[in-house]
This record gives sequence, C-alpha cells and structure tokens, in this order.
Amino acid sequence: MKKIFTLVSIAFIGFAVQAQDSNQGLKGTWFATSQFGYQQTKTGEVKGTNLSVIPIVGTFVTPSVAVGAGIGYINIKSEGYDNISPDFKTLGNTDLIVIEPLARKYWNVAGSLYFFGQLALPVITGKEKESELKVNQVGLSLSGGFDYFVTKNFSVEFSYDLANFTSTTLDPKTGEKTTVINFGLAHAANVDPFYNTALGGSNPNLTSPISVGFKFLF
Repeated sequence: MKKIFTLVSIAFIGFAVQAQDSNQGLKGTWFATSQFGYQQTKTGEVKGTNLSVIPIVGTFVTPSVAVGAGIGYINIKSEGYDNISPDFKTLGNTDLIVIEPLARKYWNVAGSLYFFGQLALPVITGKEKESELKVNQVGLSLSGGFDYFVTKNFSVEFSYDLANFTSTTLDPKTGEKTTVINFGLAHAANVDPFYNTALGGSNPNLTSPISVGFKFLF
C-alpha cells in the first residue's frame, strides 16, 4: 500500500523592511519571504522525497497591491531496490530551479482580517541526474486566502489554490519528448503516471495547493 507522509505542505516567513505610514498603508514597503515544503512517499521498499526551498521578495506598489518574485530550488529523489539489482540505491534524483513572479491584491474583511487573491506564474526547469531527463514546466496558479494581523508586526495567513494550470515537458536523452498538461479547480492536481515513472517513482507534486504561514512586519 502506498503511504504518503507530508511533513510540511508549505511554510512562509515574511519580513517587511520599511516602516508603514498611516495614510499610505503598505505602499512602498519591501518584503522578503521564504517558502519551504517537504513531502515523503513510501511504496514498499522505495522511498521518495520532495524538498522545496523558495525565497520570495517583493514590494507593495499600492496600499493593497503587492508584486514580487521567488527564485528557489526543488529536489525530487527516489531511493530503494529496483527489479534488477538487490542493492539499495538511488533510482532517481532531480534538481529543479524555480522562478515564480506573483501579484497579490488585499481586501479588508473586518478589523485585522484581510482576504487576498494571488496570481503566480511559476517556471520550473532542471534535469534528472541518473537518466539525464530534462524537465521543463510552465504554470499559472490562482489562489485565495486570509491574512490575520495578530499585532501590527505579526500576521498569520492561510491560502488555497483556486485554479492551477501546468504544462510539463519531459525530454529524455534518447527518445521522444512527452508533454503533460494538468488543469485543476480547487484541488490538488494528480501526477501523470508517465511523469511519475520518469522521475524514479517518487510521485512528486511540483506545487503545493495549501499554504499556511507567518509574516513579521517592521
């Protein structure tokens, strides 16, 4: 039976580095955040892991609109026993670079509670080391969430994907390219079986549908 254990879906820690003005709101405020995710999948004697670390920086261009970009790293690894050799070994090891422009719009709900919508365009590229399989993904993600300011310097936020579109190209060292198209509405996207097999059976999701985190403002 396949067992999937997620240690952290996604965690955000943010720092705003410019003082707020009561009339300007957050306009002109720069911020830096970090996104971290870890997923572990175990099927029999084969274990797959998915680690992502994506720093994000941006600025509020109006009192309620922020733009930014993330540049980070994803590692997808599968280790275990294959059908040929009884030795435990690495079955797949993929290093990916992530570039993710994003924009957010905030609306005040009541008091310290805000609703926000976010549009992101993640671009993911890299190579599987064992087979030299090239991976390229372009996506478009629309998410919504709530940001609650516990104090003026600390907030807690929760967001969830509302719609997610990705186009992934798998280019092997020998053979034909394969393109995987995924589109999901308000749920986690499934991974195409060929895509899963090509990356060593690690059952990876390159993006997480849920994010929970904390933000510190200064």
